Amino acid sequence: MTRFDRYFLRRQIAVFGFFALVLVMLYWINRAVILFDQLIADGQSAMVFLELSLLSLPGIVATILPISAFVATLYATNRLAADSELVVAQSAGTSPFRLARGVVVFGLVAAAMMAVLGNLLVPMATAGLNARQAEIAHSATARLLHEGQFLNPAEGITLYIREVTPEGELHNLFLEDDRDPDMRVTYTAGRAWLVRSEGGTGATGARLVMIDGTLQQLALPEGRLMTTGFDDMVYDVSALLPAASTRGRNLREVSTAELLHPTEALVQETGRSLRQLRIEGHGRIADPVLTAAGALMGFAALMLGGFSRKGHWWQIGLAIGLVLMVKAIEATADTLAARGAAGWPVIYLPATVTFLLAAAFLWWVSAPHPAARRQVA
Repeated sequence: MTRFDRYFLRRQIAVFGFFALVLVMLYWINRAVILFDQLIADGQSAMVFLELSLLSLPGIVATILPISAFVATLYATNRLAADSELVVAQSAGTSPFRLARGVVVFGLVAAAMMAVLGNLLVPMATAGLNARQAEIAHSATARLLHEGQFLNPAEGITLYIREVTPEGELHNLFLEDDRDPDMRVTYTAGRAWLVRSEGGTGATGARLVMIDGTLQQLALPEGRLMTTGFDDMVYDVSALLPAASTRGRNLREVSTAELLHPTEALVQETGRSLRQLRIEGHGRIADPVLTAAGALMGFAALMLGGFSRKGHWWQIGLAIGLVLMVKAIEATADTLAARGAAGWPVIYLPATVTFLLAAAFLWWVSAPHPAARRQVA
């Protein structure tokens, strides 16, 4: 790479880093606010919030990386054109294809990052995130053991615990069961423990063992109250907790190698067909290619206009319009592949079209086309 190539590459990387950071922060803050509300409502700690936030980052970065790469190339190229640096380079005899060398290198860097994210980090992070969320969702302490709060873990159930000790002992428990329209049952206990029956998995077999308490039964039609004291009593809370999860992995958790060579066991686990699994696998390969192609197309679109004091707004508008067109092609290709109207090679159609458009624009500027010569001049 020449000094100009390195200079161009540095400008693209600097802008790319800035736009990627801004977009990641925006996406992350939006997700973090929702996640924070959910975790606080479940009584989770700040460390759990931080853990889940970090596990969600690879998916967010993979979403915004292609956009950031395209915007970075568009912005850096526009600045070079506005400062007449591209005009000087072309006047020195440098062809548009030669000027694109820095963009190609930048596109390869962005594609490599996208490949690592989509094929390695995102599946690993998604698997960890789903497993951690399932663990929290099926944790009895996260759903029931909130001290100092009146909770309604299920319709017609009211629960209050004054204190939860570090050992898991519940002090001064109040439980009211109002699910039967003819009978209201109220339990109070000085102490209690939440335990699981032998062999229970997930939330099944959960029992609330109450010590030194009182049972009050109010027959609503007659208004008759019956009170019973007890030394110990067991109350089944399995219905108040989420059922044990038996889900298999979703597509984002499965490795790319498994998707490209799916087995019947994977079909049963994910509930997807062989075609859908292969499409997802090839999509992970096509996304990095499309990222590099998009950056090159943005550069080529801005090269269509020479130096202008009015700026390059129509070229920028053209580049954005072409991105929308490519996204429409991508959606159509996914639909055709999913319906079986075309095989998995159609997944690579958007990247192929993008590369061809970039090559056509660069050829138009540099080829012996009279209109292209007049435009550069």
